[in-house]
Amino acid sequence: MKTAVIVFPASNCDRDIAVALEQATGKKPEMVWHGDSTVPDTDLIALPGGFSYGDYLRAGAMAAKSPIMRDVIEKAKNGAPVIGVCNGFQVLCETGLLPGALMRNAGLDFVCRSVKLRLENNSSIFTKGLDKDRYLNFPVAHHDGNYFADDETLDRLEAEDRIAFRYVDNPNGSARDIAGVINDAGNVLGMMPHPERVISPLLGGTDGTEFFKSVINAVA
Repeated sequence: MKTAVIVFPASNCDRDIAVALEQATGKKPEMVWHGDSTVPDTDLIALPGGFSYGDYLRAGAMAAKSPIMRDVIEKAKNGAPVIGVCNGFQVLCETGLLPGALMRNAGLDFVCRSVKLRLENNSSIFTKGLDKDRYLNFPVAHHDGNYFADDETLDRLEAEDRIAFRYVDNPNGSARDIAGVINDAGNVLGMMPHPERVISPLLGGTDGTEFFKSVINAVA
């Protein structure tokens, strides 16, 4: 089982998600620099959280134009599983691999705390190992996590069962309490909360461990 983590300037959760993937697979992921042109042969690509390019212009907008993203986009369109967490979610929306946009939080404050999520979809490759409607506790840490899309897009996401997670107590004003969405092909997931930050009791929980095991078992 091979995994890869894309590293942008000012990524700050790349090592966290690498540790989580190594724990789940038993193998260290490839750490791929944003300036590279190709992602090595891999079974799963992860875009980590952070503040790529300092969040200048828009969060994720500059990272979406990085050389490596051309190959990530091509691989995703050819069916490769891709997951983007926090800033990674923002990047995926900026590339068009996922619909919608992440805007400033409704309260215009940086939100950093644990939140309760409800699993909405357990039929995707990312969540099929988890019980539907179960609750998970993951931390959030973002200033631009307010998910927005027009009503037509939101209705389509609902109808096609492409909402992966919803906030129980919405921390940022996201439309319809959306915390994570899946693309129409089912191989790309973007989510604002950080499962990689709860992979040990020493970190405050193990819900992230369950999540990554579900992902790896399905992809493998």
